[in-house]
Amino acid sequence: MKPSQLKGLERLYRRRIPPDELITPDLSREMVELSREIRRQLGILVNRSGDVEYVLVGDERGLYIPELADYPLGKKLLRGLRLIHTHLKGEALSDDDLTDLALLRLDLVAALQMSPNDGQFFVQTACLAPPTLGKTPYKIEPPRPFDRFSMDFATFVDTLEKSLEKAVKGTKEVKGGEERGILISVTKLSHEEAQDSIEELKELARTAGVEVLDAVIQRPRQFNPRFLMGEGKMRDVVIRALQLGATLLVFDQELTPTQIRSISAMTELKVIDRSQLILDIFARRAKSLDGKVQVELAQLKYLLPRLTGRGVQMSRLMGGIGGRGPGETKLEVDRRRIRDRIAKLERELKELSHGRYQRRQKRVKAGLPIISIVGYTNAGKSTLLNTLTQSAVFTENLLFATLDTSTRRLRFPRDREVIITDTVGFIRSLPKSLMGAFKATLEELQDADLLLHLVDCSNPRFEEQIGQVETILAELDLGEKARLLVFNKSDLLSQLKKSDPLTFMKVRQVFRRLQAISISAADRKSMEPLIEELQRRFWPDEAPVQ
Repeated sequence: MKPSQLKGLERLYRRRIPPDELITPDLSREMVELSREIRRQLGILVNRSGDVEYVLVGDERGLYIPELADYPLGKKLLRGLRLIHTHLKGEALSDDDLTDLALLRLDLVAALQMSPNDGQFFVQTACLAPPTLGKTPYKIEPPRPFDRFSMDFATFVDTLEKSLEKAVKGTKEVKGGEERGILISVTKLSHEEAQDSIEELKELARTAGVEVLDAVIQRPRQFNPRFLMGEGKMRDVVIRALQLGATLLVFDQELTPTQIRSISAMTELKVIDRSQLILDIFARRAKSLDGKVQVELAQLKYLLPRLTGRGVQMSRLMGGIGGRGPGETKLEVDRRRIRDRIAKLERELKELSHGRYQRRQKRVKAGLPIISIVGYTNAGKSTLLNTLTQSAVFTENLLFATLDTSTRRLRFPRDREVIITDTVGFIRSLPKSLMGAFKATLEELQDADLLLHLVDCSNPRFEEQIGQVETILAELDLGEKARLLVFNKSDLLSQLKKSDPLTFMKVRQVFRRLQAISISAADRKSMEPLIEELQRRFWPDEAPVQ
């Protein structure tokens, strides 16, 4: 490039546009002449004060827009920059222009359409449009001769921003501090299984305090190694997320470090997967020293392979969903220090495990039978423990409301007692790092004389949940342990009979086939069949007191 051309580019950078104008006639003519001279597309990114922040030089067909680190989106709907660039052959706004507009959330994109034969040029603009299902996320204006083009840009962008904010607020009311997420499932499971999994992800998101704006399920023939789904589909999802004012993307499948980096390079939204969402919930729920150590250890083991080259994505994860708890506060330290921390936590966990072993040994020596309540998360285990023992273990209608183990004594007639233990709930696709860390907590199950498998029979997916629990028990080498199947929430079956008769019939059939006991954990009066069965199992020679 000639020195005179470089000076021309420097002059563009020093120019200032009045805030109420899109671009001045002098500046537009200067851009057109310089672009014609160097035979390349030429562009400027202008802020709302009218300062030229970036001067871009491309080739004949397009421009490359750098990372706009000085103008992050955050929770804003528009970036505060407009792109004005030349088109050498008078061509209309391209798909790349419109994709940049939608992905980067620019205030506006304008093309100065140059005629190859004379000095005249046209201007064509496009801006974002409020989200409307089935419609394009942008509005394109027809080209107009520049000398007849007029726009009060300050008024235009103010009106546009207000209309976008109004549309986003109209989608769902969001409480202060809540994050807004798009859920994404890319799977080869059947449509029904995929739908079940995404519904569970919605419940996990609700537990983590995420407002779910939309859910996307794609069942591809083959997975994309970079984006999991196809790149075009991924762009559509990101654009939809930005339209709706989302702050994060949550994948139902575990992402590889490469996939997280590739998706993050496309958007400034936080990108997390199901495992990270569960880790975040665990970080919120851990109250005991055991629980906190286990969560931090699981977080560090999960994040260690994902530390390399994360750059901007790393800063996006600091705080909020996917960046909470003791394990995330020093993620920018080097890998050696992370490994040292993991080794220290594992030693701590071993010491805590030794303390738990001694307490368990005391219980075993006391000669009291031990019952452990197991089951899918939110099946009602803590509620059952409270009702049986008249205690006050924390309960809430959320997944993983209980993380720390609780142990109580349960007194039977004739001065008989058992020790009954509540445990963390199981869930499908439990992260391997969590399985390893929480084996320490689940050591309680090894000493149990009976596993009381509690099932939420009002859940349409109850049969699948039974299978998931059985699979996890087998992985923990507890497959041969004696167990009693208990169907909980029987008080909801009358409502289920009306709303979903097919599921109701399935519950009845499975109940009979597996010889389960039916209770409502919130109702002490319904406990009699369970109490009698426990007495029969532990003291078979003693007739129940009438």
